[in-house]
Amino acid sequence: MPVPFITVEGPIGVGKTSLSKNISDAFNIHLLKEIVDENPFLNKFYEDIDEWSFQTEMFFLCNRYKQLNDIKKYMTESNSPVVADYHIFKNLIFAQRTLPPGEFNKYKEIYKILTKDLTQPNIVVYLYASVDTLMKRIAMRGRDFEKMISREYMEQLVEDYHTFINTFEKEHPDIPVIRFNGDQLDFVKYDHDLKEILYTIEEKLTKRSLKG
Repeated sequence: MPVPFITVEGPIGVGKTSLSKNISDAFNIHLLKEIVDENPFLNKFYEDIDEWSFQTEMFFLCNRYKQLNDIKKYMTESNSPVVADYHIFKNLIFAQRTLPPGEFNKYKEIYKILTKDLTQPNIVVYLYASVDTLMKRIAMRGRDFEKMISREYMEQLVEDYHTFINTFEKEHPDIPVIRFNGDQLDFVKYDHDLKEILYTIEEKLTKRSLKG
């Protein structure tokens, strides 16, 4: 099989970065973390989504493109596996919800150009949870800009993620998606839940290695 490239995805507050770090530590592979706090438009975005959505989404797209282009070189040169706490497809999830149709069409064209030759993951770990769970976790981690996230926004985001991941599975049948329910598994609090998740991922990696 190709060098393992695992991406962890799911809505805000579901635990993507925490799980990615655990995967990195457990399997001794390189961790790629997305840039969030450095986005200069993010606070303004949650204050006025209509006004600042395009700037916010373009910043994320360009930075994630740079990260993934660098990681493509790293994997090619070192032949080493990577786990990322995001997949660049999340840009389309957020942009489609926040941008007006005309701007989204322009954004999508730029997205297609930038992502055309990027390395695709060969395993996607999808974390999901109820809105109640997500809102509690967002409140616990205390990021200032996240305090402005409304429940209505999160409800729509959760729905968008479910829709998008189902479409992704249909369009990429060769890329397995491993789903974990964050309401049932708390891998941060309970070690046995983390072990269950890591075992499932290891099993999938082994099967793909045997096939490859």
